[in-house]
Amino acid sequence: MMPSPKALAGAMGASGAGASVAGLDSRSATILRELVELYVLTGEPVGSRTLSRRLPLGLSPASIRNVMADLEEAGFLYAPHTSAGRLPTDRGLRLFVDGLLEFGDLGETEREAIAARCAASGRSLQETLAEAGQMLSGLAGAAGLVVAPKSEGRIRHMEFVALGPGRALVVLVTDDGQVENRVIEVPSGLPPSALAQASNYLNARLAGRSLDEARAKVNEEIAANRTALDALTHQVIEAGVATWAGGNAGSLIVRGQHKLLQNLDQIARVQEIQSLFERLEAQETVLRLLELAQRGEGVQIFIGAESGLFDTAGLSMVVAPFRNGQERIVGAIGVIGPTRINYGRVIPVVDYTARVIGRLLG
Repeated sequence: MMPSPKALAGAMGASGAGASVAGLDSRSATILRELVELYVLTGEPVGSRTLSRRLPLGLSPASIRNVMADLEEAGFLYAPHTSAGRLPTDRGLRLFVDGLLEFGDLGETEREAIAARCAASGRSLQETLAEAGQMLSGLAGAAGLVVAPKSEGRIRHMEFVALGPGRALVVLVTDDGQVENRVIEVPSGLPPSALAQASNYLNARLAGRSLDEARAKVNEEIAANRTALDALTHQVIEAGVATWAGGNAGSLIVRGQHKLLQNLDQIARVQEIQSLFERLEAQETVLRLLELAQRGEGVQIFIGAESGLFDTAGLSMVVAPFRNGQERIVGAIGVIGPTRINYGRVIPVVDYTARVIGRLLG
């Protein structure tokens, strides 16, 4: 059986349509749940006449309008523009997820399909995790996120690649086949020769070492001034090595970013999503995602700005941690998409995928 909503989403609790939720009577709770489910389905404002036809309560549109007015006054609904319909606020969606959401177990066929997509046979761990992120993106109609485990392998190769003024990509390849990419800031006007010199210097000293050993070796040589490097190359090397310093998380894999740009007709909204993409490139985002996933048992759901990860309105994130063979949380997987994602579908899929990844790591 599927774990209870409380086990899946931390503070979530199961509730039937007739139960009192957050002080709402059963009629208000039923109307709110039906309205949110219609919003998830259509993305459009929901009117009282539509609810009257769908609900088995025998209520007139006028009676439903009165209830909707009360829900709006309580901060659970709002009226977009001059529409006669209503949409749920972030607070209304939170109430729906915490107390009104109903979902069932995944079927055996679905479980087998997820396990097959995540199968690691003939693929590196990074490729397997990327495929899992792509699968979640497709199933949820959102962007798939995976915080890949920190590599335990030894360094095979490290390289710096120029991206543009003031930015470079650090590529790290380990002997267990993992490839990690980080974007760093470099001095403006840095010549290509400095990046090449930094790559050569590191590869001559770091091959075969662990990340911790590599950091200690480089820091020791730089501190003792036992290098023939110029000042600019010094800065590049220090910035490159520092990207892995002190972090417990590995890299962030994002798949299906384009799904966040679909149906956006406002330039401001497009710019907000593009800003989110840039935020996802930052290493502190990886650590924050892992921290959020560790907040409680099972799936964590963040609506709007609740995560503190982004300020963009109209987005939700569903994320679950996965564990290695020692039952230690080493990564996380989930989706980020519009607030009207199908929570009842997405939550059990994210939960089961995280458990499949955990079994592979074990």
